[in-house]
Amino acid sequence: MPKDAVRILVTVAAGQIGYALAPMIARGIMLGPDQPVILHLLDIQPVAESLKGVRMELIDAAFPLLQGILATTDVNEACKGVNIAVMVGGFPCKEGMERRDVMHKNVPIFKAQASALEQHAAPDCNILVVANPANTNALTLKEFAPSIPVKNITCLTRLDHNRALTHISERLNVDVRDVENVIIWGNHSSTQYPDANYAIATTDSGEKSVRALVADDHWIDYEYINSVRERGAEIIKARKLSSALSAASAACDHDWIIGTAKGTWVSMGVYSDGSYGIQPDIIYSFPVTCQKGEWSIVQGLKINEFSREKMDTSMKELTREESLAYSCLNQT
Repeated sequence: MPKDAVRILVTVAAGQIGYALAPMIARGIMLGPDQPVILHLLDIQPVAESLKGVRMELIDAAFPLLQGILATTDVNEACKGVNIAVMVGGFPCKEGMERRDVMHKNVPIFKAQASALEQHAAPDCNILVVANPANTNALTLKEFAPSIPVKNITCLTRLDHNRALTHISERLNVDVRDVENVIIWGNHSSTQYPDANYAIATTDSGEKSVRALVADDHWIDYEYINSVRERGAEIIKARKLSSALSAASAACDHDWIIGTAKGTWVSMGVYSDGSYGIQPDIIYSFPVTCQKGEWSIVQGLKINEFSREKMDTSMKELTREESLAYSCLNQT
């Protein structure tokens, strides 16, 4: 039987990430090759003509799975009936701005979008926050969309996860598909902890731990961690723009809907339940498995002293951001 179309909201759809993401969704990369979609494209009034052009290009591409396109600058219209919302847009950090300044700009944006989703989205809408600071923006959404289940609100750390996979695959000279179970703990920021302690790779001699294959603790514990953390800054330096194509691809890889393969996990910013000693009620990146649209935090991993310190550092940053976000909310 043909499937009903899924309505997917993409905010700032005329921006670089949105422009890369919309055709990926329409081609079936996010939800699979047999899932029809209807795209809801939202952007601001000053770029309405550009948004119109994005809609025209999507029509001209003749994607078989694309059953409709709504392109609008009205947030309430854009959120009507959506099953999935990919929140790409936020106020970017500009030169000379502090994190507090960015939050003051983003809190009212996400408050308005959350209120529109609360009123108009499907009751079981799944929300993925891409715009930075992603973890804290997701927390703002939770506050102003209280009827949407908290487990349905996640933020993107899959881009960091993918970067971790590729750094290891290049180091070992294996295909990226042969590396599994890296972890990104914490905030989508420079305090994130790319953890390779449970990572495995398949080589000609079989499946082995990445740490054993690399055989260089300094690389695993320092060079690898810093390289993953700094990759976004390297791309900005090279492109003079932030990551777009890779961020769009990571949003499609998020795995919340299609699910994870047996024996593997992915990294995802989710609402903490206190697992691994992480403060409850913050959005923190954990290793998760996904089945039938539900994620579950992987349990039972042993955490050494080195990992504990790095996980706690990122948690402390997130608790500070949480306090700052709530102070911004009280001023709006």
